[in-house]
Amino acid sequence: MKIAMIGDLHYPSIDEAIPGLKEARSTFYERFIDQFLGTDADFYVSIGDLTNYGLESELKEVYGLINQKNRTFYHALGNHDVYAMTKKEVLSITGQAQYHSFETDKAVFAFLDTAKEMDYDDWGGWIDNEQLSWLEEVVRSSGNKPLLVFAHHPVYNTTTRSNMDKGSIHPDIDMWSILDKKEGIGLYFNGHTHVDSIVKQKNWTFVQKSACLDQHALRLIEIGENEITVNAIDFDDAAIAQSAPIIYENINHFAPTKIARGTDEHRNCHIPLIPIASR
Repeated sequence: MKIAMIGDLHYPSIDEAIPGLKEARSTFYERFIDQFLGTDADFYVSIGDLTNYGLESELKEVYGLINQKNRTFYHALGNHDVYAMTKKEVLSITGQAQYHSFETDKAVFAFLDTAKEMDYDDWGGWIDNEQLSWLEEVVRSSGNKPLLVFAHHPVYNTTTRSNMDKGSIHPDIDMWSILDKKEGIGLYFNGHTHVDSIVKQKNWTFVQKSACLDQHALRLIEIGENEITVNAIDFDDAAIAQSAPIIYENINHFAPTKIARGTDEHRNCHIPLIPIASR
């Protein structure tokens, strides 16, 4: 089973009077999304900040590109996705669920909502008690089957920059009281800090994805019989590379991150699946 994942795409509204900006946006996002959705996978995931400010035009335009392909696509809300509109309004446009889970013969998958609604001054993450109770039940009921969690914000003090102010789910939320209830293998995928990072703590592996404008790549997650692998797939596309700086130099709410690209150990990993009988 394969899952293709991106994060922090930051599809922006633009000032069309800036020479070359409209063309650069079209080139970058059309080609990037085409390659992302052209990757062989069972389903496709954005771990938030799909848009730059959550404007209606941004959401409709980026979903217009995504919906050109007949793909199963899941979008976990990021803080940038809900700056301009309420979550209810955003979800009515995207057709996505606020948070949800499902199970296959290979694994259990959970998609969280960690974004604060229309709070531009505080870009940190938050999860209310109702969702926490739901997540606890998902973790408990997953048993020994691998559990893959997709969210925008990292768990505090796991991946790079997750210990910074507003760099994670709020540290007052005791996520480990829930995660510790996982019996088998757990993987937690997030973006937000714009830096590649992979950290293993207890029976959880935390995989953080950099922003697409910084690193033109996706993560391919493969669930096999004996292991789960996460690999960085770079897009070797000169047009994408040339268009990216034209975009980020001429939009608000985004700044490039110089340390975005991690070493191989922070972009790829292998997690053995230990048969229950051998424990």
